[in-house]
Amino acid sequence: MRQPMRPQLATVGMIASTLVTFGVFLSGFVISEPAPYELFMVGLIGVWSILGLRISRSVAPLLALYLTFNVGGMLSLTVMQDMAGGPMYVAVSLFLALSAVFFAAIIEAKPQRLQLIFRAWVASALITALLGILGYFNAFPGSEAFTLYDRAKGAFQDPNVFGPFLVAPALYLMHGLLAKPLRQAPLNVAGLLVIALGLFLSFSRAAWALFLFSACAMVFVMLLKERTGAFRLKILTLSIAAVGVMALALVVALQVPQIADLFSSRTQLVQDYDGGHLGRFDRHRLGFLMSMEHPLGIGPMVFSTIFPEDEHNIWLKSLTSYGWLGFLSYLALVLWTLWAGFRNMLLNRPWQPYLMIAYIAFVGHTAIGFVIDTDHWRHFYLIVGIIWGCLALEHRHGRRFGAEGRAS
Repeated sequence: MRQPMRPQLATVGMIASTLVTFGVFLSGFVISEPAPYELFMVGLIGVWSILGLRISRSVAPLLALYLTFNVGGMLSLTVMQDMAGGPMYVAVSLFLALSAVFFAAIIEAKPQRLQLIFRAWVASALITALLGILGYFNAFPGSEAFTLYDRAKGAFQDPNVFGPFLVAPALYLMHGLLAKPLRQAPLNVAGLLVIALGLFLSFSRAAWALFLFSACAMVFVMLLKERTGAFRLKILTLSIAAVGVMALALVVALQVPQIADLFSSRTQLVQDYDGGHLGRFDRHRLGFLMSMEHPLGIGPMVFSTIFPEDEHNIWLKSLTSYGWLGFLSYLALVLWTLWAGFRNMLLNRPWQPYLMIAYIAFVGHTAIGFVIDTDHWRHFYLIVGIIWGCLALEHRHGRRFGAEGRAS
């Protein structure tokens, strides 16, 4: 009876992987909320859970930390005088947390899904970057829908989310450019240029810094892992060529007065809304002091009713919207992910490139979290899920290797 079942199981597995791929692809199109990504993934996670989503001991800590984080968010609702959109905010937070656990679990179950996930992410990034580029240059009627404040935002609501979304796909293309045969280079270069231009036109300082850090970290880590002279020469040559092309593209872009003026304004380290009374940094200081007096937080989206703008700091956001419990849970999650990812990033495994890309992106997102709120960034939860999925694979690999060693 087992033989006839195998083709059916293979078909079910292929359909499941296709649905995951489509879900990741939808993450690049969030013009309105709820976005198609939420609607599709809620159904997919729900059906998968009913049919048997397995949460292993390796993924369980991620689930526990995210649930504790969201319990903090639920407790923060109790101190709100007017809940307004608070319950919906916490519901979205819970969904995104479960999406990270979902991605970790399905990657552990079938590591081949990593390649599908990243390819879908690249395809989504290319399309949304093209929309942002075309919108920026008013290439067709109605294209202004893909810009905001003269900045490209692609199929997103905010350029500051659009830009960082493109970084991990750019790293994937960079890795292919550096690690694969040169005959595949033209496609990787073309895709990388489109994504880089879209990211540049977002005029997001956080995205620029994230991309620069991630690209340099990628080259550094690959040099650590591959120590042959030929590989290092290839990386050096391609890196110099890439820097040259990027510099030339920047010079050409700056010939457009609109781009030059906005670039000059955005490259100032401290903007008008950063410094001064109740500027970004002053709000951070006052917000942290206020959080010391509110252990349960003040509730989601309440901060902007007290101060001119939102927190723009993920650590402050975790305190105000999730209380001390949420803050400690998030801190534990970040530290655990940073430490475990660092320990396993250079191991010679089939999933190593994907873990490396996701880990570098996670480190970068953690850094920019000090000046921007990454709480509801869908791709950030995908990054966390990828890392924990790879860590679960490593744990399973270690147990199998240990069992084989004891048996011999």
